[in-house]
Amino acid sequence: MKVLLKIRWFVVVFIFAAFVGCVTSSTNTSSTNLLPDKKRTELGLYLTAMEAYDLLKKDGKTILFVDVRTPQEVALGSPKLVDAYIPYQLIKENEKKQSQWVVNHHFMPDMETRLIDQGLDKQSAVILICRQGNRSAMATDALAKEGYEKVYHVIDGVNGWKKSHLPWTELSEEKIQL
Repeated sequence: MKVLLKIRWFVVVFIFAAFVGCVTSSTNTSSTNLLPDKKRTELGLYLTAMEAYDLLKKDGKTILFVDVRTPQEVALGSPKLVDAYIPYQLIKENEKKQSQWVVNHHFMPDMETRLIDQGLDKQSAVILICRQGNRSAMATDALAKEGYEKVYHVIDGVNGWKKSHLPWTELSEEKIQL
């Protein structure tokens, strides 16, 4: 009888622990489970625009916040807290006068320069933002391959930033330093 009570108690505790574990793991990953593959990164560090804003307000001096959109996009406005505008991709015309996206070969050296200028390094936190979260995901993976360890990307991009009514600034192409 005592053995049956012990077994029953063990089963109840086991089921409860399994249930709590499932609930905890599902709440931590529910938003990232819904991410399309093109927004997933090797590092798996994701922020919404609101989370990025909160983190920047709290620890902004120790984080490099980079807008990776093209100069033409940035000229239409940008999150007010951005530290640098470093496009990950640029639009170029090919021989047939067709526009195509190409990787900006100055992206890596420009990132390193901006980190140094702010007294940061590859182990420091970096937040990347683009229009919708696709290019910032690609840029995050490129930085991870170069040894960066804490690169977050804003999954809803500047569209999410604007939708959340976060601080915004209007710029002109002349004011954008790349």
